[in-house]
Amino acid sequence: MRTFDGDETSSSADQLTLRRTNLGLVLRLLRDRGPRSRAKLAAELGMTRSAVSTLVGELEARGLVRIGDLERGAVGRPGTSVQLDGHAVAGLGAEVNVNHVSTMALDLTGEVVSEHKLALDAHAFTVEAVLDRLADLVRQTTADLTRRGIDPIGLTVGVAGLVDRERGWLTFGPNLDWQDVPVHELLRDRLGEAYPITVENEGNLAALAEATPGDRDRQDVLVLFGEVGVGGGIVAEGRPLRGRQGYAGEFGHMIVEPQGRRCGCGRVGCWETVVGLRALLDLAADPDDQVRDPAMAIDERLAELNRRASLGDTRTLDALAQVGGWLGLGAAMLANALNPAAIVLSGYFAAVGEHMRPAIESRLRDGVLAPDAGGTRVELSTLGFTAAVRGGAGLSLDRVFADPTSVERRPVAAGATR
Repeated sequence: MRTFDGDETSSSADQLTLRRTNLGLVLRLLRDRGPRSRAKLAAELGMTRSAVSTLVGELEARGLVRIGDLERGAVGRPGTSVQLDGHAVAGLGAEVNVNHVSTMALDLTGEVVSEHKLALDAHAFTVEAVLDRLADLVRQTTADLTRRGIDPIGLTVGVAGLVDRERGWLTFGPNLDWQDVPVHELLRDRLGEAYPITVENEGNLAALAEATPGDRDRQDVLVLFGEVGVGGGIVAEGRPLRGRQGYAGEFGHMIVEPQGRRCGCGRVGCWETVVGLRALLDLAADPDDQVRDPAMAIDERLAELNRRASLGDTRTLDALAQVGGWLGLGAAMLANALNPAAIVLSGYFAAVGEHMRPAIESRLRDGVLAPDAGGTRVELSTLGFTAAVRGGAGLSLDRVFADPTSVERRPVAAGATR
């Protein structure tokens, strides 16, 4: 019988780690830079052609890449192109917000393969009832994947409030009126052990969704996400900045008006009291106006405000300018501290952002010490209210890009060759 000493065991473990690392390098390069030949992969990664061919073969066996069309326009004989394959696995994202629960599944190429949303007033239900409805949507999503032969690789749930990521608890969600909720445990009870479940702050997930891999202009961004409350996230060099205990990004609770309105968190004068959706609606419409009706979908309410603004309605325009000014004030404070390449307005801020943008940019220029606002741009998200759930699905997929061996090899069909 052969025995292994400690050095042999250590060497075997090192080789396994190196293989996982190299597989991840290949997969992330394809994600960030698009399809390319094995020769080009080898040159960009500083590996031999044979080493890259072996890695590509293993990724193909796991259903993570496929060999595509011939590359044209290169010097010499064209090579076959290696590209991500979206047919094997998908990352799941979910969101719990005051007005809705939602789910989304993204395949490895970033394409949406399933999406569900249920409007509800979270205050009208118990925590358990809200999570029951979310679990139902997750099951619908996984059923969609099963029909397409796609395996869920993990679920990331975004929740509005302070999240203890290690325990998977919502520590405090003032707008949900939730406190010390074991979200991970409650969802695990409902969904079983089929895949990992992670709980994250929704603002952080929205920020991750905006930090496009491979786009250098989107690697240092500050995302401001507005709905009933205001949250956000910081992405630095493509990575989320969560803070010491994971509570970074609670921008909505900066004190900007000490003698102002009481916030849902219990304090007075928080930023979200002057830029949250409630603040805009209070300024723009009377209590009996349809845009103040919570039964009306938020997208429809914002579309109506945009319609009024486009027609030149003075009250609507004044309300948008006032909220935009407050939004620019807070954005300037954050830009002075962080100097991001871009401040991305997400959620309801993006929906009405064109009408608020002049006021935001004016206050940003006036409030930032550095010339030209320190080079910080104001951009509007194109993801609408899906940013957080999309970011959750993307974060679930990170497990595959970090360690492709987490995906099992796919069975080879009878008569097929690799």
